[in-house]
Amino acid sequence: MRIDLHCHSTASDGTDTPAELVRGATAAGLDVVALTDHDTTRGHDEAIAALPEGLTLVTGAEMSCRIDGISMHMLAYLFDPEEPALLAERELVRDDRVPRARGMVAKLNELGVPVTWEQVARIAGDGSVGRPHVATALVELGVVPTVSDAFTPDWLGDGGRVWIPKHETDPFEAIRLVKAAGGVTVFAHPAASKRGRTVSESVIAELAAAGLDGIEVDHMDHDADTRARLRGLARDLGLLVTGSSDYHGSRKTCVLGEYTTDPEVYGEITRRATGAFPVPGTGGSEALRV
Repeated sequence: MRIDLHCHSTASDGTDTPAELVRGATAAGLDVVALTDHDTTRGHDEAIAALPEGLTLVTGAEMSCRIDGISMHMLAYLFDPEEPALLAERELVRDDRVPRARGMVAKLNELGVPVTWEQVARIAGDGSVGRPHVATALVELGVVPTVSDAFTPDWLGDGGRVWIPKHETDPFEAIRLVKAAGGVTVFAHPAASKRGRTVSESVIAELAAAGLDGIEVDHMDHDADTRARLRGLARDLGLLVTGSSDYHGSRKTCVLGEYTTDPEVYGEITRRATGAFPVPGTGGSEALRV
């Protein structure tokens, strides 16, 4: 089995629609794919309707968290999307994205960059607006060559010239909320230092003691030494180890299935979840559309 547990669609900051994502997952030879858009589950219904036969969908979301001033992301899998407390927290984070993005546009204008809110809104479309959409606008204007180059202190990186904070969930609260909604939690790309400051191993140990289920080890932002270190940490703390592409379509260079999760780990995730269950593809009429 080939299992990719971290992918994004146009419901947040990916460039593939949910339907295109699941069809692309089949074309990439995947057996299981997770749709984990930022702070939203809005793409799940479309993905399920288009799910090809032979592909299983894991529903989820990537929650925006912050601890001790450090941004971190929590992958939440197979939770009940209608559980009131978790739904309210996701909406709180998502609703703060628009004023934040508008504020970043204003800061860019102060720096002489002619980006407009209309441009960013066009790029975001129906998705949950975020920094990658602003970064894409900078690429369109020729300010930076790639989206990744916009995530530096000069531009949109944490604490950078254009950075504006948004509401982010305390990770211990995120674990509690997801668990209460029957879900499973995995700390996404925990050592992705290119993105900014990362949390310490002692904090990861505290998260594990609070119920964190796993850490994402095999990821494009972790080199071989980092992956080996994280595997040892996971073993010491009794955490599951996952791997995934963090696919964003054309917005990033990674491809579907670039890194994958061991089937036994996937089985354990599904065993722990009680809020929702993986959805097997039936190859219905929507799945056959191209």
